[in-house]
Amino acid sequence: MRKLKARIFDIEAGYPEVVLNINDAEDMSIHSQDRVKIILNSKRIVAVADITRTFVKPGEIGLFAEAQRLVNAKEGDVIEIMLSEKPKAVEYIKKKMEGKELTEAEIETIVKDVVSRKLSEIELTAFVSALYMRGMTMREITALSTKVATTGEMLEIDKKPIFDKHSIGGVPGNKITLLIVPIVAAAGLTIPKTSSRAITSACGTADIMEVLAPVNLTAEEIKEIVERINGVIAWGGAVNLAPADDMFIHVEYPLAIDPHCLLLSSVMAKKYAVGADFVVIDIPTGVGAKVNNLEQARKLARNFIELGENLGIKIECAITYGSQPIGRAIGPALEAREGLRALEGGETPSSLLEKACEIAGIILEAGGVASRGRGKEVAKEFIQSGKALQKMKEIIEAQGGDPNITSDDIPVGNYVEKIVAHESNYVTHIDNKAIVKIARAAGAPRDKGAGLLLYVKKGMKVEKGEVIMEIFSESEYKLTQAIKLAKELNPVKLEGMLLQRIPYSIYEY
Repeated sequence: MRKLKARIFDIEAGYPEVVLNINDAEDMSIHSQDRVKIILNSKRIVAVADITRTFVKPGEIGLFAEAQRLVNAKEGDVIEIMLSEKPKAVEYIKKKMEGKELTEAEIETIVKDVVSRKLSEIELTAFVSALYMRGMTMREITALSTKVATTGEMLEIDKKPIFDKHSIGGVPGNKITLLIVPIVAAAGLTIPKTSSRAITSACGTADIMEVLAPVNLTAEEIKEIVERINGVIAWGGAVNLAPADDMFIHVEYPLAIDPHCLLLSSVMAKKYAVGADFVVIDIPTGVGAKVNNLEQARKLARNFIELGENLGIKIECAITYGSQPIGRAIGPALEAREGLRALEGGETPSSLLEKACEIAGIILEAGGVASRGRGKEVAKEFIQSGKALQKMKEIIEAQGGDPNITSDDIPVGNYVEKIVAHESNYVTHIDNKAIVKIARAAGAPRDKGAGLLLYVKKGMKVEKGEVIMEIFSESEYKLTQAIKLAKELNPVKLEGMLLQRIPYSIYEY
């Protein structure tokens, strides 16, 4: 063991990391990426060591943000350091890389080491990559789901049964949660909806709801609100639900991979953590969505249902149209405004209202509020009667927002540009990914007022000079970048009814 003087660096490494001068490292036989045990007062952690010649001097130890917070170190504190053994999880990760099946105990060890940040970024990446290439059996996925859930916070809501919904994503403008939760809650059913923030999308449900009310709620606050008014729309990250899943996503994003087994466990671990009894899984399907065709969608649905049975959760999957955005609005404030307007009974895109009521209807039927086949109709009645809007006002107030807010009160970006059609033709394709890129270039989701309104749908006839899209931003510079991107990507494809003409002269007889 050696004592070194702390140097604090405000750098987020993503896991506990320290820096040693090469002289000290060689004296202690520590190599780059070795584990070291750090002790300060009564606090002990394991960190990954990096080696430097100049960043810190001999006799010093540099602590990045995560390590500093865990031991509560201050500049100049005397830190005790020693070499630590490699986590057992590394051996099990190698086992999965070799294509072997992991035991429940081995999966538990990996998840615990992930949550306690004992694994380096390289080792975590190796695990996620192994899952992408080797996959998992349903037994392994079940174990992974339960361990990911139980290593985080578990919600204990007494008002049962508990209903929930989840979309696997991939389609911009999918703001249906803002309608589904108040419909279901107004019907007297319990729905503690914990949602995510955007990672690669223009906004997540939590980003949209945050326009209307705070979403950083504690488990105790969620429990109190749900047991009082039946529903909530909160950010799952604030509750520490399934924290290992967030770390897996951190690795998946730069690699642009989404292992099938992690998709299943990511969704179901969070539903298991909130104590869900019945869940509707929305599987958008089509060109530009995560799932390209009905065959893939049905296979995924069967996997969700089987995993649900293993976890004691009843699952019904809704395969939905995913080849173009839902509604017109893409971006936090714009989507909040469109969703609230639908509850108010104002002009609403049919795709938004139909999809929200279809999925809410499935939950109403499962909860005995509507008979089989009448769920969608009953869900629409909750909107038409104003009961869903009143419940949404209660939810907004309970979460600390203004219950009297209307769709017209929601501000959006004041830098605006209209994109018009340069020819008269039919809309043959809308590129979901391009739409998201444009909205993000405008500032979404960080800038709540940024995003776009899409005025056309696939199959529509568009006249030359007609507005097909309106881009909103809170920054003149970001608006310029979004306009430039819109011109480059051309997300709305216009074509005539004649796709190709093959002249008679090319044929030889």
